[in-house]
Amino acid sequence: MKYILGILFLILTTGAFAQEHEKPLVQFSGIVRNADSSRVIVPYVSIVNLSYHKQANISNYEGYFSFVVHEQDSIRFSCVGYAPVIVVIPANVTSKSYTLQVALKPQIFNLPAFRVFPWATTDEFRKDFLTMKIADDDLAIVIKNLNRTTRQAMQQGLPRDGSESIANDMHNSIVNSHSTVNPLINPFAWGALIQQITAGDKKRQITPDDAGYNF
Repeated sequence: MKYILGILFLILTTGAFAQEHEKPLVQFSGIVRNADSSRVIVPYVSIVNLSYHKQANISNYEGYFSFVVHEQDSIRFSCVGYAPVIVVIPANVTSKSYTLQVALKPQIFNLPAFRVFPWATTDEFRKDFLTMKIADDDLAIVIKNLNRTTRQAMQQGLPRDGSESIANDMHNSIVNSHSTVNPLINPFAWGALIQQITAGDKKRQITPDDAGYNF
């Protein structure tokens, strides 16, 4: 019986001691921003409570976070491309609410340069170098494009734009206007004109009967 009473007393004492020394809860809220620019927010930051079973949280796409912690808890903020930051919640928070702007500093790693050599041996490199086709320089490309055969092939293959079509139509109209045969130098036109004049003169002749004179 004495052992049972002792165990009960120990349990009650331990519970009362734990309740007496339990840290008060605090609503921890804030925004994570870039340390180099206060206008730049850092979204989706990993937030871990190192003092309470490594409880994990995450900020939203606007960098905002809000969760419950204990006083004097150590909170770690980490994100890819930024140096981690540890924030300690102060003690004796009167309003039971703690707000903070967490600034993360960008972390840049300069990696050493790495060059890829595509040939396994020097013999393969020598063989590919000797058989390599060197590209034409600018002067060779211009000469090739100004070649008559190349220009004719390009004219046949490339479609004309609006200005070229208008210029071609104007050229065709001018050529057609100058290619019209002048009727003054056409003998057939002269023969037809003489026939028309002769026919007109015959129609103008008036006989005595038609004039009303009887002889």
